[in-house]
Amino acid sequence: MGKFSHMRGYFGIGVERISKPMNVGNLFRSAHAFGADFVFAISPSVDLKQLNRSDTSNTHKHVPLYEFATPKEFKLPKGCQLVGVELLEGAYDLPSFTHPEQAAYILGPEKGELSPEIIERCEHVVKIPTKFCVNVGVAGAILLYDRWLTRGRFAPRPPAPGGPTEDFSPHILGGRS
Repeated sequence: MGKFSHMRGYFGIGVERISKPMNVGNLFRSAHAFGADFVFAISPSVDLKQLNRSDTSNTHKHVPLYEFATPKEFKLPKGCQLVGVELLEGAYDLPSFTHPEQAAYILGPEKGELSPEIIERCEHVVKIPTKFCVNVGVAGAILLYDRWLTRGRFAPRPPAPGGPTEDFSPHILGGRS
């Protein structure tokens, strides 16, 4: 049984106005590796058919890929919270953020920010506390690793350097009343 079977909820990740196919291909490949349930693009400036140059896992064959022409057309499943990832004043630092059980994460273009229309729709905005912006694919991988680390079930870290000294405890279902 894989680690993903221990994570509740679902998530997707996408981009707005992306202009470099290698970046979005890298992001979608990471999303596939971390168990994303869907990926999406809003107003992409690239042909999403070119992603296989950097997405060697062929995410589009395994995970639904949704494309929206404009932010107005963008739709999410009921109950899914949109989380913007942007270096904005007032954004939550990622290490201090609790990920929603049902979430869609969105990253902006390489040379710009998420549009005001998308920011307005975000229920949360987080930032990765770095000195400057990192590549879209790198930012997405950091974000997804943080979700996986904080929402998954793993053995506790030992107090000294090294790997875990004990397995994580099995999940116990609630009892009947």
